[in-house]
Amino acid sequence: MQTKYKRILLKLSGEALAGDKGFGLDVATVQKICKGIQQAHELGAQIGIVVGGGNFWRGRSSGEMERTRADQIGMLATVMNSLAVADALEQLGLEVRVQTALTMQQVAEPYIRNRAIRHMEKGRIVIMACGTGNPFFSTDSASALRAAEIDADIVFKATMVDGVYDKDPKKHSDAVKYDTLTFTKVLNDQLAVMDSTAATLCRDNNLPILVFDISDPSNIAKAILGENVGTLVTEG
Repeated sequence: MQTKYKRILLKLSGEALAGDKGFGLDVATVQKICKGIQQAHELGAQIGIVVGGGNFWRGRSSGEMERTRADQIGMLATVMNSLAVADALEQLGLEVRVQTALTMQQVAEPYIRNRAIRHMEKGRIVIMACGTGNPFFSTDSASALRAAEIDADIVFKATMVDGVYDKDPKKHSDAVKYDTLTFTKVLNDQLAVMDSTAATLCRDNNLPILVFDISDPSNIAKAILGENVGTLVTEG
């Protein structure tokens, strides 16, 4: 079967892993998402994954805590999520490597670009944890950075909505969904795709973003095949 994309960077939010619980990990939801990743892998796609940590911790909502430390706690939250996703994928028979931007060699490999690419070339799924390893950068920014580093064809941003709208569809019944967008419009109109740092990095590196609904995990495979799911953001 002909695929549109050979190598993808999948951004999974921590909230997606919490399911209806709203906090922590919902095992059934994680397994469901991982079956969707398995479908995509069986199409022959090389897959890198960046996982958020918002189901455990959000640095920006940590009150009076010093921002750097709050963000470091968030990085550790992404490691917990990454290990959970790795375990679920391995139970499906897939080979997985977790790499972390902060060194924790008893738990995972350090993130090394060439090693990550080599793993993917060998058919392994690489989960990249700890964001960029630096405070003040979101896991959206980490997704854009890692995608550029590993020469991904596209960033798949798996969200809880089916694309990008001109306003919040949960609050406004007349919200209009975009099929395609430019990064310039995303930045100028401050649309909720990724934070401005991530969007600018993708624009400057000619790296498209596809935003789609992960509540149907088969959307990952559909997107790899080039089917029309979600909203595609490019600069062309």
